[in-house]
Amino acid sequence: MTPSVMDIAAPPWSVDSNGVAKLTLNRPLSRNSLALDVILSLNATFAAIAEDAKVRAVILTAEGPAFSSGHDLRELRAHRNDEDGGRSFNQELMARCAEMMQAIVALPKPVIAAVEGVATAAGCQLVAACDLAVAGRNARFALPGINIGLFCSTPLVAVGRAVSRKHAMEMALTGELYTAEDAERFGLVNRVVPAGSAEAEAMKLATGLAKRSAKTLAIGKRAFYRQIEMPLDQAYALASEAMVENLAERDADEGISAFLEKRAPRWEAE
Repeated sequence: MTPSVMDIAAPPWSVDSNGVAKLTLNRPLSRNSLALDVILSLNATFAAIAEDAKVRAVILTAEGPAFSSGHDLRELRAHRNDEDGGRSFNQELMARCAEMMQAIVALPKPVIAAVEGVATAAGCQLVAACDLAVAGRNARFALPGINIGLFCSTPLVAVGRAVSRKHAMEMALTGELYTAEDAERFGLVNRVVPAGSAEAEAMKLATGLAKRSAKTLAIGKRAFYRQIEMPLDQAYALASEAMVENLAERDADEGISAFLEKRAPRWEAE
């Protein structure tokens, strides 16, 4: 049985034979809202995964009718009764959430979101933060904060980097629900599959990625996210250095040799 994300705070890990770890948001009654304790657990989970050589790819999925509805509005409202009106709590929540989203980007292994149901606000942000995303046809996506007087500024950090500016602002300004097909057209998800099969499709992707050189994936992922925000000349300089670093690795030499010799590569064990 796959443990819920709340049960995973540190190694040891339970990983399938392909090196794929599955993380499951498992609070369906709260629509898998990202309460502070869930965010802290995810942060600890990603830190553990980063150090676990057995894990070569990660799938992030959820139980129940929602992938994630975003921050827990009841939690936010409860802290309005704090002495400072909840400001300190809100600062802590946003800081830890930002850390968690960045931990996905920094993780030296690919992370794939498998989305069924709705992914809204910080839940949509979570999808955008992942390297790849697969959506069931019934999945829906939104940045609905505008509807309750709360502009989705932090979700736009990830969403605005995953889709065009016009589409990101459309989502945030209208607060409307968008279909899985819209999300694919916007660039928020990679592919749309029949309802209920997002996890199976994500597993196919993850299993394929797990067969690649782990070192090469780590180098490439790190370089991509660093260069994508840079001016063109700096991006080329960084990417060129990443290629030089990659070419110096044993796995690159092995991969080139295997290609030229028309055989399967034998990647270096982690």
